Amino acid sequence: MSALNIGVRAHDFGQGSIEEVCNRIGKYDVSCVQLALPKSFPFMGPDAGRITPGFASKVKNAFAAHNIDIAVLGCYINPVHPDKQIREVSLQWFEEHLQFASDFGCKIVGTETGSINADCLWHPDNHSEKAFDELVTSVKRLALTAEKFGVIIGIEGVAHHHIINTPERLCQLLEAVDSSNVKVIYDPVNFFPVNMPFSQEAAMDEMFAKLGQQIVAVHCKDFITKDHKKFGELPSGTGEMNHRYLFTWLASFKPDIQIILENTSAGNIDKVLSFLDNQL
Repeated sequence: MSALNIGVRAHDFGQGSIEEVCNRIGKYDVSCVQLALPKSFPFMGPDAGRITPGFASKVKNAFAAHNIDIAVLGCYINPVHPDKQIREVSLQWFEEHLQFASDFGCKIVGTETGSINADCLWHPDNHSEKAFDELVTSVKRLALTAEKFGVIIGIEGVAHHHIINTPERLCQLLEAVDSSNVKVIYDPVNFFPVNMPFSQEAAMDEMFAKLGQQIVAVHCKDFITKDHKKFGELPSGTGEMNHRYLFTWLASFKPDIQIILENTSAGNIDKVLSFLDNQL
């Protein structure tokens, strides 16, 4: 897979010690990971004060022994959580990731944009200006920390469910926050509409035109359509996603961008990597 900078989500390969997780992933021909600390390491709880430079360096070095970079620290909080106390704890946890990201050898800390519902599921008010303004407030706060430590916040939108659910709304967020340290993690399947026929190539073209310059990492997975509804969360190569179209654009405009596979595990990674190799 040398022609693409392909990685995996570390937690798709199970939990364990630092060495156990790194050794499992190191068996495969991948160059990077997205690492969500509590999902991979059960001894790391989702509350501020747990990360240290020593721990971060140990994790970085363990992956580096397998020639694997940490592309993204996944810190998927709900930045508009309805419980203000929980929201505050989550924002502090994210700020801690930003503070120590460089010790992991990582430049991007990623999150989705949440929901008025505590569980991040769809809520009609997610499309409201009030919800958008609350998100802007949270991201502006995080952007100050990102700027201080020279790290990028990667924003990942999700059609229908979350507050940032269209390319237009993502553009509005970036404009409102107005920070060069807030960029985009692009998952094409996430942005495909949920309940209508669509052209995936046209949807990708729209994203490339509106936000291509802001994309700093990519998530890769598959989907199927049934009765004009999209069903995602499938490993690449098992559905309808036009990977070749995506990769052609990335090769032209984002050479060596880190591409993180989703829903890829020890049970299917060889088949997924073979499929991706054929798409080149």
